[in-house]
Amino acid sequence: MTQYHMFQIQTVAPKIRRVTFTNPPVNVVGADTVAELSAVVDDLSHDEQVQVVIFDSGTPEYFFNHADLGQMPQLLAQTGTDSTPLFIDLSIRPASAPFISIAAIRGRTRGGGDELNLAFDLRYASRKQAFFSQPEVAIGIVPGGSGSDRLPRLLGRDRALEAILTSQDYDADRAEQYGWVPRAVADAELDNLVDGVAAGIASFDRDSVLGAKAQINRATLPPEADLRASWAEFSRSVSWPGFQARVPQLGAAMAEIGLNEMERNLGHYAALMNQQA
Repeated sequence: MTQYHMFQIQTVAPKIRRVTFTNPPVNVVGADTVAELSAVVDDLSHDEQVQVVIFDSGTPEYFFNHADLGQMPQLLAQTGTDSTPLFIDLSIRPASAPFISIAAIRGRTRGGGDELNLAFDLRYASRKQAFFSQPEVAIGIVPGGSGSDRLPRLLGRDRALEAILTSQDYDADRAEQYGWVPRAVADAELDNLVDGVAAGIASFDRDSVLGAKAQINRATLPPEADLRASWAEFSRSVSWPGFQARVPQLGAAMAEIGLNEMERNLGHYAALMNQQA
């Protein structure tokens, strides 16, 4: 198995792996993250013993966070299979992977990080620690990594519009109510829930698990052409004047109030920044 800088792979049981993402201080998702996670999915997909993979975080208060704006040119330049943008390629492959992916969400997951979260097969959230957001519109761009394609299918059109157009943070209870996650539980219960679901799925016949997954994929997944179109629209939006003006504003705000405060309450500060513009 390849050694990774940001991801640790642990064998939980013969058919279960745990992948822990650690990129302190706030688990931003950069081009380096996308490249590593793509390789992780490849490695696990070629291991015929693996039936369930749990994804969690080793950075307190953060799961998979938003894209690293400092690596935006590299993110836009990465390509995967058939010249598909690597981020889109990565967001597609968990659904077709020969294992069930489960997100154990403790902490904030936003923007590109939430889009990776949405690509996992199952998502379970800590009621105390999990928060969700697609903050792109507040900073002058549009979602590009599948958020605007997956959320309407999970939340419905009106709630997806609300989430994306307000750019606000949603706590785990609201996320469960809306369908962002199938279940939110007390933080002390999260590991037992995820481990129990993983063990149950791992005990079933592999063919039946993957066959059922394929059936549900046909009924629910957005067309790949739509995901590529969303990425193209996102790529264009990075050059829009509004985004170009907000990047230095974000930097100034972060320097004034501090990285941790800004990241903990990103929805609030993004809205405030626009009101003051």
